[in-house]
Amino acid sequence: MSSSTALPKSLPMVCAELGRRAAQALSDKFPAHPALPIELPLLPASKPEFGDLQVNACLQLAKPLGQKPRELAQLVEAALKTHPAVAKTEIAGPGYVNVHLTDEFVSGCLHELASDPHHGIEQLHRGKSVVVDYSSPNIAKPMHIGHIRSTIIGAALQRIFAAVGYRVIADNHLGDWGTQFGKLIVAYRNWLDEAAFARDPIGELVRLYQKFVTDEKAQADALSLARPAKADDDDEDDAVAEVTPLLAAARAELAKLQKGDPENLALWKRFVTVSLAEFDKTYARLGVAFDTVYGESHFHPRLASLVAELLASGIAEESRGAVICNVDGAPAPLLIRKADGSFLYGTTDLATIEQRVRDYQPERILYVVGTPQQLHFQQVFFVARKMGCRCSLEHISFGSMRFKDKDGNYTTGSTRKGNVPLLDEYLDLATERAAEVARQKSADLSEAELSEVARVVGIGAIKYSDLSRDRQQDIHFDLDKALALDGNTAPYMQYAYARLRSIARKAQAEGFQTADAVTLVEPAERRLGRRLLDYATVVETTARTARPHHLCEYLFDLAGVVSTFYTELPVLKAEPAVRASRLALLALVAKTLRHGLALLGIEVPERM
Repeated sequence: MSSSTALPKSLPMVCAELGRRAAQALSDKFPAHPALPIELPLLPASKPEFGDLQVNACLQLAKPLGQKPRELAQLVEAALKTHPAVAKTEIAGPGYVNVHLTDEFVSGCLHELASDPHHGIEQLHRGKSVVVDYSSPNIAKPMHIGHIRSTIIGAALQRIFAAVGYRVIADNHLGDWGTQFGKLIVAYRNWLDEAAFARDPIGELVRLYQKFVTDEKAQADALSLARPAKADDDDEDDAVAEVTPLLAAARAELAKLQKGDPENLALWKRFVTVSLAEFDKTYARLGVAFDTVYGESHFHPRLASLVAELLASGIAEESRGAVICNVDGAPAPLLIRKADGSFLYGTTDLATIEQRVRDYQPERILYVVGTPQQLHFQQVFFVARKMGCRCSLEHISFGSMRFKDKDGNYTTGSTRKGNVPLLDEYLDLATERAAEVARQKSADLSEAELSEVARVVGIGAIKYSDLSRDRQQDIHFDLDKALALDGNTAPYMQYAYARLRSIARKAQAEGFQTADAVTLVEPAERRLGRRLLDYATVVETTARTARPHHLCEYLFDLAGVVSTFYTELPVLKAEPAVRASRLALLALVAKTLRHGLALLGIEVPERM
């Protein structure tokens, strides 16, 4: 093939062209058949010997088209083999079509990739908006290790959506309104330790809340008053008929707060202010930032009129003094106003969707919230659609974060009971442990370098331990495994990057040149170059599915392929022209690893 032949500039582009060619070949044989798509998917080949890409759609189309899979494969194969980016095609097995790309095409794509500010990722969603609702801690509670799931998954999705062209609005929907504030106000006025509050405001608020719960339960026991099984759950308190003096006082203070009592409102604002200050410190450590921070209180003024409008439109109805919205297919309706006139999370969520649609006109709204809230979001989304919301509403569910308690058993724990590790404490522990490992492995690091490596590796280990697994799985967090230098861990990935940078520094010190283009001759070069071209597709798949573990799997595999490359081929000791090409190839690998880990919120050290 002549070098002057125009070639597509990216693997996604050539896959789209080949897919359309394949579909057209079948359409020419079976005109206007409803089973035929506009484009057949081309997937990465499972093994190098099967080529670069593979079409398996002939197996699925055989029955509706009334043909044998291999007969369809012959039509597809004939259409694909003449494409300028294709070196060879072959039919394999019951009806697969294997596609081998030309080395010229792969090299050309790598050349384009080196200077592409988007790292080969097509900006398919430019001009569209997506809202990512994540983290959402409760005011007056410290963030614990369980909060990391929503925070880290949400922050990764925020970056990944931006990478594929979306305008992203990251919203931290704070839990800053509710029955717990009546309790806190009573406890604050009765038992505040000013010195402790000045030293550790969140810790003192937790102590006050726990003292309220303990003392209120003691009052209930002394008065022989029945309590729900979850006596420290705020929602359960609403169902308590016979109340203790403490609970009665808390309800009275809450009522005053909701009516705008200046003193109670000032206290509530103080709780919010100190909580946000503490949250911001933790977010800074994690490299997390939000575009908007709207708590539940922001939407409170809208709730009464919203319920009235839903009643007037027939979307809601009264039931035993309360107001509900019936939900098709759900085991229960969505309760939006209690019989006592108070509102619920569902009411606030509907008001939130209303504002987001009005302000941002999003294509998608994602809620990064644990799996136990699945029914809640099913109900809210159903009602929101009846209200006229047309954007995609998605519950990005995830399993629990479990950790070992003092007895060695895995548990989720409870902040209010004080038996869950605080997030900052875990970040400190991971950083300290990473420093120990770095000190053993790299004695030549200065104290400043050691401190930075420990921070990057320790926090990266916690993040990657979460993101590398399907988000719907429960995680049994093990710090030793998370910090391991082998296996699918952040330290392994970071070490792979640091090794690549070490090679580049040695080459620079020797005055070795890096080629402008990559020449692919050896099989190990070809495998590594070809795998780099999958990056854009993987990022797009991760954005479409909102599952960051797809990106983790790719990066881990890429690190493995480059490790095999080292064992098979020399770099610095290779002949000058070959060395220059291989240095360019490894520079692309380092660039891709760095960018991919950055999308996950994980930094990389230059030395380890």
